Amino acid sequence: MNIKLTKMQGLGNDFVILDYSEYEKTGMSMSDLAKKLCNRNFGVGADGMIIPDLNPKAGSYKGTDKQFIPDIAWYFYNSDGTTAQMCGNGIRCFAKYVKDKKLVHSNQFSVGTLAGIIVPEILDDGNVKVNMSKPKVEYLNKDFNINDRDFKINSISMGNPHCVIFNGSENLLELAQIYGPDIESHSLFPEKTNVEFVKVISKNEIDMRVYERGCGITLACGTGACASVVAGILNNLTENKVKVNLLGGSLIIEWQGSSENYNYDVFMSGPAEYSFFAEYIL
Repeated sequence: MNIKLTKMQGLGNDFVILDYSEYEKTGMSMSDLAKKLCNRNFGVGADGMIIPDLNPKAGSYKGTDKQFIPDIAWYFYNSDGTTAQMCGNGIRCFAKYVKDKKLVHSNQFSVGTLAGIIVPEILDDGNVKVNMSKPKVEYLNKDFNINDRDFKINSISMGNPHCVIFNGSENLLELAQIYGPDIESHSLFPEKTNVEFVKVISKNEIDMRVYERGCGITLACGTGACASVVAGILNNLTENKVKVNLLGGSLIIEWQGSSENYNYDVFMSGPAEYSFFAEYIL
């Protein structure tokens, strides 16, 4: 059996995307299909799998009115077969995919996700700007010890959980590799968490490395970039528009919130690119 699929990436954070009709051919659960396709040795290889949902249901999305129906929705799975509430790089790829396939007809549209309604916009330069909705701040600068190491952690939800740690002197990637797995699965985070290590370069620029929940080290994480900027603003480390440098490239994150008022949406802008189109033999 062959199924048609598309491979896309945003800053190296890569995804297998297939239409629901192609998924139906497989007879597999979405979780099992994600694990198979995302396997980098025996499958296509990706950080996640995305399937458009052309029949979004009213009232099915977090924080929405019972009568509201988004323009489109998605199914998103991590490479380990778990679902994720949101994925910033994934939503940009998804937005470009569904617009190019004429599954939506406007450059700006609403997407139903497990994190609620997300609104991407295809920009004239080909990049995608996404209204990532409002952050939820759990706590800031909480004392935390893991493996005999003390950290100050910031817990920020962008629909999915993030643990942001600022460190200006050590190798961020090594920190993520060493401490990321144990922080991800720590009992403090019952749903597990994404882990970001961040260095502040200036008030308008940061470096970030991430250990993603359900994926491990990845080249980029859009929601992690958003959470890191929110934490930076609330800790008076950055201004309200920040360039976030990741292993795969850079994102621009904007948030007008402050410690006095969190009630502002976060906006993320960055690229989404096609890698290839293929038929996969199951």
